[in-house]
Amino acid sequence: QVLATMEQLEKVSSFQEFVQIFSQFGNEMVEFAHLTGDRQNDLKDEKKKARMAASRAVLEKCTMMLLTASKTCLRHPDCESARINKDGVFHRMRLALEQVIEIVTDSRPNGENEIAPISIYSGIKEFKNKVEGLRENLYFLSKENLSTMLEVILEHTEDFTDSAYTSHEHREHILELSKQAKMELEQLVSVWMQAQNQKTKDLMEDLEVAILKTCQCMNELKREVHSAATSLAADLLKYHTDHMVLKALKITGAEGNLEAVAEYTCKLSEQKEQLVEMCRLLRHVSGTEPLEITCIHAEDTFQVTGPQIISAAETLALHPSSKIAKENLEVFCEAWESQLSDMSMLLREINDVFEGRRGEKRVYLSLPRPGKHNANLKALKPVKLDTEEQAKIAKLGLELHLLTSSVDSETEKWEDQENEIVQHGQGMSSMAYSMYLFTRGEGLLKTTQDLFHQAEIFATEGTKLASALHAFSHQVHDDDKPLLLLEAEKLISMCKQLQITAKASVQGKSATFTKVDACILKTRNVMTLLCQLLPLCCKLLRKNKAGNGCLKPAPPWREDRIRTGTNVHTPERRAETFGIKSLENHVTNMTFLESK
Repeated sequence: QVLATMEQLEKVSSFQEFVQIFSQFGNEMVEFAHLTGDRQNDLKDEKKKARMAASRAVLEKCTMMLLTASKTCLRHPDCESARINKDGVFHRMRLALEQVIEIVTDSRPNGENEIAPISIYSGIKEFKNKVEGLRENLYFLSKENLSTMLEVILEHTEDFTDSAYTSHEHREHILELSKQAKMELEQLVSVWMQAQNQKTKDLMEDLEVAILKTCQCMNELKREVHSAATSLAADLLKYHTDHMVLKALKITGAEGNLEAVAEYTCKLSEQKEQLVEMCRLLRHVSGTEPLEITCIHAEDTFQVTGPQIISAAETLALHPSSKIAKENLEVFCEAWESQLSDMSMLLREINDVFEGRRGEKRVYLSLPRPGKHNANLKALKPVKLDTEEQAKIAKLGLELHLLTSSVDSETEKWEDQENEIVQHGQGMSSMAYSMYLFTRGEGLLKTTQDLFHQAEIFATEGTKLASALHAFSHQVHDDDKPLLLLEAEKLISMCKQLQITAKASVQGKSATFTKVDACILKTRNVMTLLCQLLPLCCKLLRKNKAGNGCLKPAPPWREDRIRTGTNVHTPERRAETFGIKSLENHVTNMTFLESK
């Protein structure tokens, strides 16, 4: 279903048709997310589970990109860079869907066998196991077999020694240890061969010493490549935290400065190569197959997102007054920034594995600890969700995510963006998006108390929308009034229920999770009702041709729609489907909401 709808989306030629099909696509993606989430939890193979998680992450992020890339293409149909940008999103989504198919059917196209990536870490682990096995059996493998294994490991160390980003000190140490490893193996093989012919006590003691020295050398080599990879990653992540190149691309693109954009795209390409190399080196020392797969996913993300940012920046430079082109560039830049943030977490996990601090299975989602908004609340310990709880919260979060998309699409249809109904709808959608980010462990809602506080404000905004609907009911014909008032009463009731839930006092992990689950579920229900209310009001406005906020019968694509920045009830929200916005705006909005 998703593939079929994607084909329709790729071929649309009008914005109205696109909005209609994208709404269907969003519903299908929610159902697909449920199915793939269930399948991911069912999988016993941690490697497949990690691949499924990577595919689902691609599909979720690309769904955000698909909307703005397609809208930009529809707004600028003759722009080649916009077409390239859109095609890249569809291509990546298809690759992710193909990987999901491979995992759930346990097959690969054309009967190919999966070639597992070989890392230095796994190579050393297997080599040491073989060497230590000589204590029990002198005849279970050949010396050629052992020599070949070492050669493969040392070939992979060339990824470090040949890299322009490896420090001179690390390079020299790796080369020295590689040379020493060859010598230790030669000594081991010599004693081993003698022991096979004559198993004396002295020879067996010499063999034990040779085994220990060989394994120690390999441990030192592993430690050296780990240090080289992680120190490079730490330096690069620290260096690129300011996102200066992305900021420069946004500014020069908005100025229509093609020459400056070309200059900064070269710098971004250099940055991409650095980060791709970092991911390749980290894969060698990741320590587990799931983390190896995460490194490969990160490498692919940088490899693909870099050129997409460039095509989005070129489109903006060619159309500097285009607000949708500007928003599209923002979406891709935020995907880049998000991946950089994920790399910091991945680096910590790799270090934990190396230091032996992580013996449990990977946790894909955790619940933030309660905050201290109320001095009377007892400080509770951080809580960790089990797999079933993680999946439940993640599913609700994704549904909330896609509902914000539908609300944004509906508010875009209103000619007058200052209409009170639109403003309250946009504000609620913005807050719902913040709650979605919470389910991913992202955004400014860091604690459960932050979430509950946000839910209260969301409910208050919904009650204000209901008041606006009552006022609007006086403008419509008597035949239409009962339906509108009925929907408004539903909204009031649902918001009151959410207020009660958000204010309820709880303690303990189980009770906290139940409250979080209830708040997100009730927020989702309000957003579902909002998705029905907005088109209903639009229809009544068109029918009655009354007041501001009337929708024209055949609305053209409007990129220069009016935005409100003065109404304090509504946090400013970008029109992009999933409500991604700049950190500055987010901080401003949240500060205001907290003060309320």
